[in-house]
Amino acid sequence: MSDDKAMAVPGDEAFRRMSLYGTNLEPSYSGARSFMRRKYTRDLAGVDIAVSGVPFDQSVTNRPGTRFAPEAIRRASVQHAWGPVWPWMFDPFDTLAVVDYGDCWFDWGVQAQIPEAIETHARTILAGGAEMLTLGGDHFISYPLLKAHAAKHGPLALIQFDAHRDVEPDLGGRIDHGTMFGYAIRDELIDPARSVQLGIRTTYHGEKNHGIRVMYADEIHQSSPQEIAEVITNVVGDAPAYLSFDIDFLDPAFAPGTGTPVPGGLSSYQALAILRKLTSIKFIGADLVEVSPPFDSSEITANAAALIALEYLCLRAYQKGARGIPVSD
Repeated sequence: MSDDKAMAVPGDEAFRRMSLYGTNLEPSYSGARSFMRRKYTRDLAGVDIAVSGVPFDQSVTNRPGTRFAPEAIRRASVQHAWGPVWPWMFDPFDTLAVVDYGDCWFDWGVQAQIPEAIETHARTILAGGAEMLTLGGDHFISYPLLKAHAAKHGPLALIQFDAHRDVEPDLGGRIDHGTMFGYAIRDELIDPARSVQLGIRTTYHGEKNHGIRVMYADEIHQSSPQEIAEVITNVVGDAPAYLSFDIDFLDPAFAPGTGTPVPGGLSSYQALAILRKLTSIKFIGADLVEVSPPFDSSEITANAAALIALEYLCLRAYQKGARGIPVSD
C-alpha cells in the first residue's frame, strides 16, 4: 500500500494521492475517473509510464466516435483498480510509477495541424523520461506517435494487433487510418523485417506485404498463445518494439464498439493470453485505438480496452521485476 492511507479522508485518488505507487480502494461508481485511479499530473519526475489520451476520429472510413474513447476507457478502468491483477497476482503499481497525463490538445477545426500536435505531445512526454501508453482515438494517431518514438529509439519493431493491415496504397499527404503504416515504412519509422501484424482478416487491392510477418486470423485461431508469442518473439528479436492494439482485433462479439468491426476475430482471452507471453520483448511504448463508445454495448468494448491496457502495464511491471504472490487458502 502507498502512503496515501495517511490521508484523513480517502477518495479522489486521481487528484489527492501523495505517492505515485500503490493502489487504494475507491468505489467504482464515484470519484474522479483517471485511468486506474492514477494521479492526474504533467509532472514526469520519477514517472515510468504516462497514460495519455488522443481524442481524435477525423480520419475514419466508416463509423466515427473514437474521440470519446479516452474518457470511456478511463471510466471502465476503475472497476479493475483493486490491487493484484489475475493471473499475474501482483499490483503493477507497486512496481511502476504510472500517471494519467490527461489528453493531447489540438484544434479540431484545423485538421492539418493535428498530426504535428500529437507528435509534439508525444515528444514532450518522451523527453521527460517517461514511456507512453496512449489511448486513442482512431488508428491514424499511431503515425505521429511512431515519429516521436522513432526519433528517440531509431527504427522500431511494430507489433500490431488488428483486423486490417493499414498499408493501403496512398500517394501521400492524407490523414487516413488505413494508410499510416505504409507511411511509417516509407519514412523508416518501423523495420518491416522485425514487425508482425496479427489477427488480420481483410485485404485490399494494391496492398503490399512490405516484408512484414502477417499472421492472419485463421492462424491465430489454430495456434496456442504460446505458439503465437514464439513467432512474434522470433521476428522481433531484441529490437525496440512498439505495440499498437486496434480493438477490432477482437471479434465484434467481444468489441462491438468500434468503427470497422469484422466478424471472425479473436476473443478477449486470446488477446490477453498472447500479450501475457511477450515478456522478452523490449517494449518502448504502446497505443490502444479504435474504441468507439457510441456503438458500444454495456461498456463491453471499453472494458476490454481497459483490461488490455492494464495487461500491458502488468507485462511492463513483470519486466521490471514484479512477481506474484500465490493466494493462500
